[in-house]
Amino acid sequence: MADLVYRTVMHDVKEKIKANAYPSMKLPDERTLAQQYQVSRSSLKKALALLAEQGIIFKKRGSGTFINPLYLKNQSLFKYEGSNLGITDSFHVPGKKQSIKLLDYQVVTPDEDLRQDLFLEEGSFVYQIKRLRLLDGKPFLLETGFIPIKILPELKPQVLQGSLFNYLQDAWGKSVTRSYLTITVSPSTADDQKMLELTPTEPVGVMSGIFFLDDGTPFEVSNMRVHYKYMKYNTFVDLH
Repeated sequence: MADLVYRTVMHDVKEKIKANAYPSMKLPDERTLAQQYQVSRSSLKKALALLAEQGIIFKKRGSGTFINPLYLKNQSLFKYEGSNLGITDSFHVPGKKQSIKLLDYQVVTPDEDLRQDLFLEEGSFVYQIKRLRLLDGKPFLLETGFIPIKILPELKPQVLQGSLFNYLQDAWGKSVTRSYLTITVSPSTADDQKMLELTPTEPVGVMSGIFFLDDGTPFEVSNMRVHYKYMKYNTFVDLH
């Protein structure tokens, strides 16, 4: 519950920042914000700390907390935050509705490389899942994932038409909190061109890697093929 409190505050402050609710570019002091949201100072500090880690706000000693103007000018489409690294919660385009189409769902025997990535023994099985993500009915991301059956032994196909990571958290009390991702671009394949509505000369963004549970267990090996129009990534560097 405490986790939900600070995440709720973080999301609301972020939405207010986007809506220009703080035209002075300065947030109210922590005491005022804690009273407004009716939360403890510790929960508020945690919410603000996450916003600072994302480069959305920064503290100026003796002056208060300010909004980073570069965040407003150059927002990424992918925003990983809180304790959920799923695409459903992390990908936003204002005014567009996201949906998921399940293309493939089967149980397969992982090869040696996949067993190594997921820390599996020989004889283990994984779900192979292929999904197409759409914005207002237009495809933008094609993902193929492999998940150990032992982690989600009763995974139903209907669950995969929504957020898998939210289901994992709500139904099983487990969170995906870390990932190791490689982000690059590549010439589009025939499958990319068909599923993402690309021409043969258009490239595709590629995000591939491993997602880990909060206890360090590898949860999913994933490959995401992103329409190049939506492939934008920013980062915030803190040299403290």
